[in-house]
Amino acid sequence: MAVQNWTDILKSSKKTALITDGKRKIHYLFTDGKEMSEEYDLKTDELIVRKWRHKSTLGDQGPWQVEVGEPLAGPDTSLDSEVIKENCSNPVLMRKDTKNSFQWRIRNLPFPKDVFSVSAEPSDRCIVVKTSNKKYYKKFNIPDLDRNELLLENSAVNFSHANNTLIISYKKPKEILTLEQELLKELKKLKGTDEGDVDCKTQ
Repeated sequence: MAVQNWTDILKSSKKTALITDGKRKIHYLFTDGKEMSEEYDLKTDELIVRKWRHKSTLGDQGPWQVEVGEPLAGPDTSLDSEVIKENCSNPVLMRKDTKNSFQWRIRNLPFPKDVFSVSAEPSDRCIVVKTSNKKYYKKFNIPDLDRNELLLENSAVNFSHANNTLIISYKKPKEILTLEQELLKELKKLKGTDEGDVDCKTQ
């Protein structure tokens, strides 16, 4: 039922399409004032970016928050080069999905694979990453499962490690695969413009 609820919310949102640079960009405006922006690869139909923007309590537009794709550049770009150099060595988590899996990459983790433990914690509704040498600990949720109120399954989790990067995959439930296929069909029906601003008017 929750999957249907989220499907209905998506269908009732105001959507604007923009075709540019080999991407299908979709902007959603929901009835509660929240905004979601997505970018799909035109050739593969894979989701490249998903980000959200919420209005503040005063009604102002908040900053975009990335759910899928490269993190937005933060304010630390104005700091001196030494600080930036130090920050670049810190672990960086980003999500980049495939058609059949939710996938996260954590860069700058120079440990062997057998040091890592990755598991789903259904009670906390999150994925937990930790190391036996106690050098790294991270937990994060899967918003797609939360929105659709689907349970986390530990058997759906697997991971690999190469080039100082930990790659975590979570097999998408069939409910998510069906939802994504139906949504993509609807998005392809939108008449996309090849120029202009993808943002909807929000007044």
